[in-house]
Amino acid sequence: MVAAIDGPAGVGKSTVARRSAEAAGLLYVNSGSFYRAITYAVLEAGVAPEDSAAVLRTARECRLEMMGSCLTLNGRGVEDLIHSDSVDEWVAAHSSIPQVRSIVNARLREIALGREVLVEGRDIGTVVFPDADVKIFLDADVPTRAARRHAQGVTNLPLDQVERSISARDTVDRNKPTGKLQAAADAIRIDTSHLTIDEVCDKVIKAILVKKNNPGDIRRI
Repeated sequence: MVAAIDGPAGVGKSTVARRSAEAAGLLYVNSGSFYRAITYAVLEAGVAPEDSAAVLRTARECRLEMMGSCLTLNGRGVEDLIHSDSVDEWVAAHSSIPQVRSIVNARLREIALGREVLVEGRDIGTVVFPDADVKIFLDADVPTRAARRHAQGVTNLPLDQVERSISARDTVDRNKPTGKLQAAADAIRIDTSHLTIDEVCDKVIKAILVKKNNPGDIRRI
């Protein structure tokens, strides 16, 4: 079984996806971490982050593996290293490179093969797993997403700058030549602006379990 959760930055995908995967008994995979790991590798290697060809060479050299639900880069755990402001600055541009997306998408499909997975990202239900059993699209207004990202404590930027950064990221993500952010036509859409994390998780878990227990049936929630 493959469940896909898509949505823009700061919408709460990671928290919702992780909790929902655990509750439904699925392996949690965060596709965004793969792109972040590549950007981290670029910056750590001293590669010019604006040089697309150099970024692609680095991406091809990255060995991305899952240890449980944690991502490793070349055998090293990097989950605590890939959410810095410097990675935030470049990850959207790097994830816009079509060949980089192809590398990540192929790796995601390899990891999902023969497993029950919940994969989160921005084009999971449209490009990576267009035949996913369950597709969820989470959304929220920009001020809400900025406040959530700021409250996570992963950035040193002031709130207004976080909001501008998220707006800019939205523009990049929605206009990528490949893998742009959009809801699949058959996705269940959930606006999380005025919902608690628990309320969102309840909706997502319900959709997954309905499909898992009744493969021929999926209901709008």
